[in-house]
Amino acid sequence: MSWSPLILTLQLATVTTAVLFVVGLPLAWWLARSTSRFKSVAETLISMPLVLPPTVLGFYFLIAFSPGNAFGSWLEETLGLRLVFSFGGLVLASVIYSLPFMVHPLQSGLTALPDSLIDAARLMGKSRWEILRRVQLPNIRPAMLTGLVLSFAHTVGEFGVVLMIGGNIPGQTRVASIAIYDEVEAMNYEAANAYSLILFAVSFLVLLGVYWVNGRNGNPLPTGKRLLKR
Repeated sequence: MSWSPLILTLQLATVTTAVLFVVGLPLAWWLARSTSRFKSVAETLISMPLVLPPTVLGFYFLIAFSPGNAFGSWLEETLGLRLVFSFGGLVLASVIYSLPFMVHPLQSGLTALPDSLIDAARLMGKSRWEILRRVQLPNIRPAMLTGLVLSFAHTVGEFGVVLMIGGNIPGQTRVASIAIYDEVEAMNYEAANAYSLILFAVSFLVLLGVYWVNGRNGNPLPTGKRLLKR
């Protein structure tokens, strides 16, 4: 058994989760506070990966970013980006595919915060950035932890979308889920079992961690006294 697919999987999950947090937080904040008529459309687009087969997303990523198409050719010639069959392509596809697993917990956490806390912070002269950084984020830590852990675990288990956009290049795009498929096809069940057990253990431990931490925190909602201390 080679450790390369497992290392690549962890690298992909780590980078994807970091990007998702940066991208998902402003999206979740907007969805939690917006009254725009386009909110439902945005929520639908973000949630599409929950119901679409991964191969559908992977197929369209493959078509869009292929150097044989106009957009893919422009990316490669102008920006020097070749996303098909590359680690960068895996990250982009994983970010889109795991987006709801980051946005939904953050949106729920932000929506659950009482409006009175935001109003009190405004009366104290806090800017939007200060309210987000010093009031909202500290009080949705369980939601942030849930989003981070679910995004990481979901990326670890990806198969169809990464196979379509990244192929099966050892050391570059051959992640653990693809390695399991290859070993089963080769009837090397011992190696497939080893990969599967490791992924099972990683997924179990990260999920156990988030349930344990959220269980210890109890009610994550802040109080007015906590706000005033800031």
